[in-house]
Amino acid sequence: IEGRDRAYCGHCSKPVYRNAKPCGGVLVVDDEQVLLVKRTNPPAVGSWSLPAGFLEVDEPPEIAAARELREETGVSVTPDDLELFETNLIDHGDGAHVLVIIYRTTLSAVSGDVQAGSDAGDAQFWHIDELLAAGESIELGHESIMRRAIAET
Repeated sequence: IEGRDRAYCGHCSKPVYRNAKPCGGVLVVDDEQVLLVKRTNPPAVGSWSLPAGFLEVDEPPEIAAARELREETGVSVTPDDLELFETNLIDHGDGAHVLVIIYRTTLSAVSGDVQAGSDAGDAQFWHIDELLAAGESIELGHESIMRRAIAET
């Protein structure tokens, strides 16, 4: 259908779209470190990732990203202090896809004390090499984005 292999309705032959769910996330960079959360919810439970989550139906991506940062880490940022940095399409392996709209900001632009929210096992600034040397894992597909965010700040 439409030049692609697609699922379609057996009754009316219209395509059944399986669009990616949009998420907003923020990389807070402090010199050579980045603020990360330890995931407690699927996917990638137990790995470290940027604070991020699904957009609400009436929420622009930058508002969602700022909300998720506050909810997961206890620090706040105004959407005006966010720079669109990257988009990342993630295949969860179960047929679900997520499009993460990633923003970047600096430590000087945020306020509050870092404290893991209810849906994060931990929240802290990490140097990527130290995180990996400690035997921790980074959510698949995010390490190179984090390294680039640090390098380009």
